[in-house]
This record gives sequence, C-alpha cells and structure tokens, in this order.
Amino acid sequence: MNISRFTLFYILLLLSFTFNLTSCSVSYLISEDDQAKEGITMTFPKEHYAEAVDGRLILLISDNNSSEMRFQLRDDSKKCQGFGMDVNQWKAGQAIPFALNSFGYPINNIEDLPKGEYFVQALFHKYETFIRADGHVVKLPMDRGEGQQWNRSPGNLYSTPKKVKIIKGETPQFSIHLDQIIPPIKKPKDTKYVKHIQIRSKMLSDFWGRDMHIGAHVLLPEGWDDHPDVKYPLAIQHGHFPRDFGGFRVEPPDPNLKPTYSERFSVDGYNKTVQEEAHDFYKLWTGPDFPRVLAVLIQHPTPYYDDSYAVNSEAQGPYGDALTYELIPEIEKRFRGIGEGWSRFVYGGSTGGWEALAVQVKYPKEYGMCFAACPDPIDFRAYCLVNIYEDENAYYKEGPFKKTLVAGHRDYLGNVDAALRDMNHRELILGTRGRSGQQWDIWEATYSPIDKDGYPKRVWNRITGKIDKEVASYWKENYDLAYIMKRDWAKNGKDWEHKIHLYCGDMDNYYLNNAVYLAEDILNETTEPHYNGEVDYGDRAEHCWNGDHDNGNHISRLRYHRMFIQKYVDKIDKIAPEGADLESWRY
Repeated sequence: MNISRFTLFYILLLLSFTFNLTSCSVSYLISEDDQAKEGITMTFPKEHYAEAVDGRLILLISDNNSSEMRFQLRDDSKKCQGFGMDVNQWKAGQAIPFALNSFGYPINNIEDLPKGEYFVQALFHKYETFIRADGHVVKLPMDRGEGQQWNRSPGNLYSTPKKVKIIKGETPQFSIHLDQIIPPIKKPKDTKYVKHIQIRSKMLSDFWGRDMHIGAHVLLPEGWDDHPDVKYPLAIQHGHFPRDFGGFRVEPPDPNLKPTYSERFSVDGYNKTVQEEAHDFYKLWTGPDFPRVLAVLIQHPTPYYDDSYAVNSEAQGPYGDALTYELIPEIEKRFRGIGEGWSRFVYGGSTGGWEALAVQVKYPKEYGMCFAACPDPIDFRAYCLVNIYEDENAYYKEGPFKKTLVAGHRDYLGNVDAALRDMNHRELILGTRGRSGQQWDIWEATYSPIDKDGYPKRVWNRITGKIDKEVASYWKENYDLAYIMKRDWAKNGKDWEHKIHLYCGDMDNYYLNNAVYLAEDILNETTEPHYNGEVDYGDRAEHCWNGDHDNGNHISRLRYHRMFIQKYVDKIDKIAPEGADLESWRY
C-alpha cells in the first residue's frame, strides 16, 4: 500500500494521542527532515539528562563565528542577536518549537531579522526548584561552582554552532540539537599560602529549604606557621565570585606566555602584566615590611548572581548575617584572626565597593573600616543616570514633544555605546523574573521586596521603563546607603567615624561618580562627629579607579590588597580600642 508522507504523519499523530495522553507535546513525532517545516525546533540527547528539566532556552544569532555565540552577547554594537524563552519539563528527545513571539534583543521580533546567512547557537540554562521557608516555590539556576555565569555554568546544555539562511519576513526554518554539556569545574587546591574554606550556612539553608554553602579563599601572612600564638587582623575583599585567590603568584611570569590584547584597556600583552603584578605582590607579601594580616576573598554566589551583595534581602535571604556571624567568625577561628570588629576591614571595587560600604553601614560595630572604590550606586537619586524617586521613566527623558534615550555606558571622553534600555533588554533575553544573573536583575534581587510568587518586584517595567514608586520607596528605606547614613548618623555616627573611604573616577563608564558626589555632600555635612574619612576622584578615570593617581586602571585594579591593607594599618590607631593588640602581628 502506498501511503503518502502527509497521511502517515496524521496516523502517527493520532497514535500519539492514544498512547501519550498525559503529554502536551506531539513533537516527538517530528523527524529532523520535517523540523524545518515546523519553524525552529530544539532537542537534546538523553545522555545529558534522562529526567525532564526546567530552565531558560536562549537562541543566539551572529554574522560571524570568531567565537561561540554564547560569548558574543553584549551591550555595544559588537553584540550578536538573542532571543529567550522559559521552558518547563523538557524531556530528552522531545523536539520543542522555539516560540516565535519570544522577546529579542537588539531586534525584538524574530521575523524582523534581515535576510542573510548567519551562525546560530542555542544554550539551555538549567533551573532547579526551591521550596523556601516563606512558603514560596521558585525556579532558579543554582550556582554550580562557576559563579553564576549562564554561558559557563556546568550542566548547561548548548549546541555546536551551525550556519543557517534567514529570509526577512519569513519564519526561519531550522533545527538545533543541543549536543554539548558544560563539564564540572575542579576545585582549587590548598597551597602553603592559600587555603580554602567552605561551610554549610544554617541561616541560608533554613531560608532556601536546602543545604546552602558559603566559602572563602584565605591568604596566610608570611610567618603564620612560625608564630602560632599570634592572632591577625582580617582584610576582606568583596567583589564578584573568585575562583581562587587571584593576584598572588609564587612563580615568576611564564616566559612562554603568548601575549594577548586587552580590549577593555587597549593594552597589548595584558595577560603578562597580570602575571607580573601577581608575582610582585607575592614578593611584597612575603617581604620584611608588609603588614601581617589574613587576606580573604569571599565566595557567596546565590541563585540570582555571582554574589549576594553581602546584605540580607527578601528574595535572597540573610546573606549579610550569614557572612558576618557564620563565615567570618569561622575563618577567624580556623586561621587565628583577632575576632573583634575593629580588626576586620573591608574593601572592593564596583560590586565589591558597594558591598564594602554596605556592610560597614549595616554592621557599624562589626567592621573597623571600609574602602569602597567605584561603588555601584550608593545614592538612588543617581541610580546610574536615573533618579528612581523623581523620574517617571528609566529609559527616557521625556518632554512634551520628544523622548531621549538615557545613556547606559560611556568611555572616558563621554562617547556612549549603550543605552540603559538596551542593557535591560539584553538581561530580559537571559531570564524573566529577575533570573538573568546580570547586573540590573541582581540589584532588584537585593533591594526589592518579593512579589506574590516569590520573585523580586520590578523597580521599573523591563519593557517600557516605567518606574514603580512603591518599590522605589522600599529601596530608599532599606538599601540607599547615602540616605541611610544621613538618616541614622545620630545613632551610628560614632561607629562610622574614621571608617568610610570612597574613590571613583569622574568619568566612570556607568556614571557611578554621580552617586558618590551626592554621598560626599551628605558626609561633609556630618557633625558630632564629622565622618573624618576620605572621598577622592580620578580625573578622566573610568570604572575601577580606586584612588591610585600614579597608575592607569589596568594596573591599579590589580593592586587592591597592597593599597588598602597598608591604608588600613596606617589608620588603625584611630579606630582600635584601648588595649587592642597592635604589635604582635607586626613582626
């Protein structure tokens, strides 16, 4: 009997309903040849995941294959195209159609892509289900050792890039098989100087309804083994997820290292510079004149970002308390820290700059000094270029006849290469409901109350930019650091005196200097006591400037430890209580 392919398809379709009534999908029946007639379809093999998976499916399209598409999504004109859709209960071998109405960036509609031949790649960012103590059930990506990087997270699926043809105005027709899986990451090993610690946090485990861990990389001072009775101050650098204790290298630079160019700093052979600086720091650290302290890099990734922002929040839980009252005392116990508030100081840049100031503000007695370089917005009247209290829209400056896009990123001459709207739309490709793992979403995950489903409330509509004033008010009372210092100076001023130090380039790429100006005005007005700290600016300096007037950002960003440990020791007599041990660790 000669049965047409069309007839055979519908016979199989009826059989699928007979034997698969619980399945909403019949795409098991679509052969690879037929998938092209169904638009864009995606599959993954059983050897990667035998069980059904939830997550975010990201389609990436580029005009070049110079690197994988998963590494080409960015904010400037060199970006590739992206589309994203949420997927629930996706099974191995199940061909699912990629939704044609999925939100895209920078082109919103998939059918508006210009015609041509392109390279395409798909990535599946896997989610897990959390049953939190507050009763909410949420689906989020668990960190798997990489520090919440969607394009590098172990266990995520991705496809081998392939070339396709797209005709403008027509539905793209191709299939993608996510045949690759990102492998696990090896944990770093202890050395003579660098030790690694990880603990189960009871506070965070209780909040998330599952075991949650936080950790740190600890750099021991020279002579630590030879002075078993000495206890040391704790130098805590906050910042993005550290794979290991970077910036410290016992071996000289590799003479066979192939030089690479740094696009960010326009410097040839920057990888060699990084090794040279790391080895120089080793020589300084082990030399006769450097202060003997414990230097610490904290690991605290969350299901929302590569770190928690070191404060308690509704969506992420009590990370501030967990770090301050669980992890740090454990580090001091294991490695002989002094264990008193005056003997702990914090420093960092960008995210780490905000965190350094935040823990000093939130825990005034538990930390002895903070050095905050190029901090994320510390005054929400200048949330980059948005005043969340007075502006109605984050994306546009609006007049009666014209709307002007708000800038998001500039260079040291003021040339703008990304709008704030576009930066937020890129994040929306990577995840809905604050799940992109990127900058604007983590600010909401940290500062916002939660919505009825347990996810962070939006401070503005991600599509339109309209600001929610109720959420903005919540941010002000709980996380606007400049406002909180002004509001609470009468109560905590004596515990903040001599402790606050801010540094920022006056051409910060993200306009972060604007918030520092406002915070400086507040600090300068303080009395009884005056804040007696420091605020400094770098002329035409971009993001990451940290108070170094003698070197460019590409050098000074590698010198946080040597700069701020010395600054702290030079000022320690101003904050140490009477009778504090300021001598035994200065051998």
